[in-house]
Amino acid sequence: MKRHEVTGLGNALVDVLSRVEDSFLAENGVDKGIMTLIDGARAVDLYGRMGPAHEVSGGSAANTIAGLGMLGVRSAYVGKVKDDQLGAIFAHDIRSLGVSFETPMTRADHTADETGRCMVLVTPDGERSMSTYLGVSADLAAADVDEQAMADSAWLYLEGYRFDGPDSHAAFAKAIRACKGAGGKVAITLSDPFCVERHRDAFLAMIRADVDLLFANEHELLSLYQTETLADALEAARADVDLTACTVGERGVHVAGAHGVIDAPATDAALVDATGAGDLFAAGFLYGLLHGRDLAVCGRMGCVAAGEVIAHIGARPEHDLKALFRADGLI
Repeated sequence: MKRHEVTGLGNALVDVLSRVEDSFLAENGVDKGIMTLIDGARAVDLYGRMGPAHEVSGGSAANTIAGLGMLGVRSAYVGKVKDDQLGAIFAHDIRSLGVSFETPMTRADHTADETGRCMVLVTPDGERSMSTYLGVSADLAAADVDEQAMADSAWLYLEGYRFDGPDSHAAFAKAIRACKGAGGKVAITLSDPFCVERHRDAFLAMIRADVDLLFANEHELLSLYQTETLADALEAARADVDLTACTVGERGVHVAGAHGVIDAPATDAALVDATGAGDLFAAGFLYGLLHGRDLAVCGRMGCVAAGEVIAHIGARPEHDLKALFRADGLI
């Protein structure tokens, strides 16, 4: 038996969440509904303009791994933080969920960057607009990857956002070699359509060579394959990867593979904050796979987990996901 059922690699960030009006986005040059990379000076300026905020550990893959930890899945996470206040918060939060987090911290006397943070601005319609200062999370490199830990993982879960760091490509390659060389499998989330635009060729090369499970939403999948219709993008994905879970918002998810395409419905949940919806979908879906559920049930588990996280501010679950699965007749 592998020591870890799932190990995630990604941007280790602390989310700074605040409710704003659409006018705030316009006045401060924030593009609505997407993630934009910013530098440290912009992070300080934007933080100063925000109203009351709520700070909670985040990062896309870290949110997925946190959800799996809450579900009792043996999980680990690899991501860079600094030995500073936000770094300590991040490390405490993820370890408190039973997740192994052993990536060496950047020393406190490293003056160039700090622990990364994401300014998440939530408008009244529940949409989130993210301005991300990567800080030391961008320093994730091959040296941070423990090959033995990767070999001792049944699944490797990779965050597409981390493609924005050139050293991370080598880190991903090292982790993939160790995991797959020991019989493990690889999943990746595309993260954001603009991220796909920046790294389409690298994504496609990795997906075709090494990925067993692809997570995306409809906008990301269309961006990846540049097709006119989602049906065509799903067919292209079926040719490239064994399994694709493509979320389509309130319509649920399409799960594509050798079986064809199976649909699972979304949960009827009031949208308060969309932050983390895709991350928790992946956690629920992987939980189902790990427990031998059929693909329709895996899709539904993902939708239930996503429905929980969009019903409140923040990207980490506030309720017992297993209890929600049980109430939905999934376990």
